[in-house]
Amino acid sequence: MSASPSRVIPLLLGAAMLWGPSCLSLRVLSGQKVCYEDIKHPCYKIAYFQDLSRRVGFQEARHACEIDGGMLLSLTSETEQKLIENMLQNLTKSGSGISDGDFWIGLWRSGEGQATSSACPELYQWTDGTISSFRNWYTDEPSCGSEACVVMYHQPTANPGLGGPYLYQWNDDRCNMKHNFICKYSLDDVLEKELGDRTDTDYGIIPNLIYVVIPTIPLLLLILVAFGTCCFQMLHKSKGRTKTSPNQSTLWISKNPRKDSTMEV
Repeated sequence: MSASPSRVIPLLLGAAMLWGPSCLSLRVLSGQKVCYEDIKHPCYKIAYFQDLSRRVGFQEARHACEIDGGMLLSLTSETEQKLIENMLQNLTKSGSGISDGDFWIGLWRSGEGQATSSACPELYQWTDGTISSFRNWYTDEPSCGSEACVVMYHQPTANPGLGGPYLYQWNDDRCNMKHNFICKYSLDDVLEKELGDRTDTDYGIIPNLIYVVIPTIPLLLLILVAFGTCCFQMLHKSKGRTKTSPNQSTLWISKNPRKDSTMEV
């Protein structure tokens, strides 16, 4: 299924965000949110980082999606799996520079219990609470043990392994490994966030003006004091001239009596 151009919502790459309580810098989220014309399908965002240092661990990716109003990708069927594959293929063909780099999805095993037993594959669940038994594991996966979080393989340049190319199938990995990720949004969440962003923009005008005005207050006060000082000095000089003028006139007359008598005649 192809995305309708009218429903594609481009977002600015490299938008910086912050962790809430911890105030740690979150180096994500970047990507493009795509919504499909069929309202039965949610919206998705592929967060791909060419710079390896910007890729993140599982929990960081999970929080990034939640802060952005979504959740890490859950896949409920083969149809949805193919949809994501098509999105990744389109990005690769578009010349966007996307290359090797696996993607976190929202499947994980929350505890270490029975990690090495045959029941391990059944312990994986979706972080958004989705109840779906659909799985697309690569051959001999999950390997369990200390690998409790799941990625979707995306290694187009790698030589095929025993299970075929390392593309789009799933592999469990250590949760602290650094990867790209994919977020998923319900249509209601997208509309709610858009309305919220508009409201935040409207109410954000006044705070923004405050941030601009406050730093200029010292400069304004300095200018005001300088202006007041100049006015005071000018006024003081003006009064001085007014007071001395009559005395000067009287002194001149007293020193020139002849001229005064001549004027009287």
